[in-house]
Amino acid sequence: MSPKSAGQAVKAGYKNIQVMLAGEPAWIKAGYSTYANYGFVCRGNNVIIDLRSPEKSAAARVPRSVNMPFASFEDTYDEIPIKAPIVLYSDNEEETIAALRILQAEGYKKISLIEGGFHGWKRVGGRLVKGPVVTDVHWQRILAEGEVSLAEFEKAMKDPNEAIILDVRTRDEVSEGKIEISQHIPLDELCKEMDQFICNIKDMQKGQKIYIHCTTGARAEMAYKELKKRGYNASYLVAEVECDGNDCSIEE
Repeated sequence: MSPKSAGQAVKAGYKNIQVMLAGEPAWIKAGYSTYANYGFVCRGNNVIIDLRSPEKSAAARVPRSVNMPFASFEDTYDEIPIKAPIVLYSDNEEETIAALRILQAEGYKKISLIEGGFHGWKRVGGRLVKGPVVTDVHWQRILAEGEVSLAEFEKAMKDPNEAIILDVRTRDEVSEGKIEISQHIPLDELCKEMDQFICNIKDMQKGQKIYIHCTTGARAEMAYKELKKRGYNASYLVAEVECDGNDCSIEE
């Protein structure tokens, strides 16, 4: 589970908890599926794809879904922006998994499924709409509250006066490489010693911009929330960050 989920599990009383620090990208790279939660399907900045026939989609479908029947999916999937988070569903699990594999093979990374497909959505009481199907994809990246754009983050990588770059990954992760000008405090140490935070970050003033990153953005968001509570001018990056020495690649 993610660090955020692990924290919730601890509060709920669970004790034997493990965290996969490589996160969702590593899980997907290993060939496993992920499932979108109810809130993300309803309110997320995503592209929802209905793989069923136009007739079935017109009769009842998940709100905001775009109809791309599986029979012609290989000819239409390239209309989906490659950086868009995608949610797939159908009433045929084999077709859903096949569509997932097509997208993964073509370089799409942010793909999740509706658990149980169309029938699973109905079972949990998910809202449905009907009428003429939607076939055009319209999606635009929207930054969440507290999120820094990749362009602003990269600007700070070139000019340290723009912002302090704070790396909250583990020491083991950082031993393999880091952004050269970044300062490193593992998330668990940052939260434990928050009162001494200003002393731990070299030359930092409380109003100075801090851009936080990890490997995917999950831990960076947690650090951001803790710092904002204490009045720091923090933002976090949602992107995949991989480093080999000082050579780091960053992809949204």
